[in-house]
Amino acid sequence: MSETVGTATVTPLHAPPPGAGRLIGLDLARGLAVFGMFAAHLGPDPEVGGPVGAAMRLAHGRASALFAVLAGCALVLLAGRRPRTGRDARQAAARIAVRAALLIALGTALDALDPPISLILTAYGAYFLLALPLLRLPGPVLAGLAAAWALLGPQLSYALRTSGTADLLPHRLADPLLTGAYPAATWMPFVLAGMALVRLDPSRVIVRRRAAAVGTGLLALGYGGSWLVLRLLGDQVAGDAVRAGEGEGAVGPGDPVGLLGAAPHSGTSFEVLGAVGFALLVVAGCLELTGRLAVAASGSVTVAAAGVAVAGVAAVGRMSLTAYVGHIGVVVLLAIELDPGPSLPLLAAFVAGALAVAGLWTARFARGPLEALMHGATGVARLVP
Repeated sequence: MSETVGTATVTPLHAPPPGAGRLIGLDLARGLAVFGMFAAHLGPDPEVGGPVGAAMRLAHGRASALFAVLAGCALVLLAGRRPRTGRDARQAAARIAVRAALLIALGTALDALDPPISLILTAYGAYFLLALPLLRLPGPVLAGLAAAWALLGPQLSYALRTSGTADLLPHRLADPLLTGAYPAATWMPFVLAGMALVRLDPSRVIVRRRAAAVGTGLLALGYGGSWLVLRLLGDQVAGDAVRAGEGEGAVGPGDPVGLLGAAPHSGTSFEVLGAVGFALLVVAGCLELTGRLAVAASGSVTVAAAGVAVAGVAAVGRMSLTAYVGHIGVVVLLAIELDPGPSLPLLAAFVAGALAVAGLWTARFARGPLEALMHGATGVARLVP
């Protein structure tokens, strides 16, 4: 059922897509994360400066963190906002395990194409598997676990890699857990934060506002805390910390000063806390926006325009897996050079293409192509006794 806002029909705001308890605000956040990943992969180098450079810098590291938080949200929606028991719980866990296996397989297949982009799908599959034992935990416990992991995980990861313990693990295990671009040792707090948010029920206004307040505090504690510590220690230490945190995934072994930085993908406690805060602010803001639009006065042209824009971005979010894999495929197929950074027109073309394809597809189909295949494959979970 659709509802008219002004002269525009904004179906997605009033008729959420299939899936128990699905929130349109999460689709909006997911769509923004897709565009953020496009910007990080296809946009100009942040060093261009100005508003464009600032926007590109904002996307780097934080778009993928937002994706990981939304993955945690999806896990709880798949498992049920209220913990299930018995056969229902076993089938939900089986569905998640199947999705994890498919994500790992898809990520491995894409990696074989040797794209000039660090892929996150295999890591996603690992996150899903690691989260399985935690699905029934209440929201406050998940939030506490996320905080503890953010504070301790980066240090433990650094110790294991510096001591050479990580070298004892097979590459296919060490990469998603410790040494890859998105290691679970430092990325699981994002997933746990998303799980906690949905378990607490962000459809409630008080939960959204608390999430925004917590996000603001974490943003200040993470990025602001790192800045303050490095300023107090002097320019030499600050410079060393920046250089040590320039790797992908985690601070390099034997360079402990890097743990004081908060650069994108540095995997420090400061960076994780700041990026979690950023993601919570975005998700809370998207949920608040869609909630307000859904009850706004129907005669407003501004509401109509905002509703159309939100519906378009949310359509991309509804088929985010297809959009993510699709942009990797186009980059490989067209042999697009990503070093040095591509141009703003190329980024705009990918965003416009995603909006057009998602709009046309979701107008006719409930799920994106890959989402439909994923949903169908998880049907085997019904066989679990």
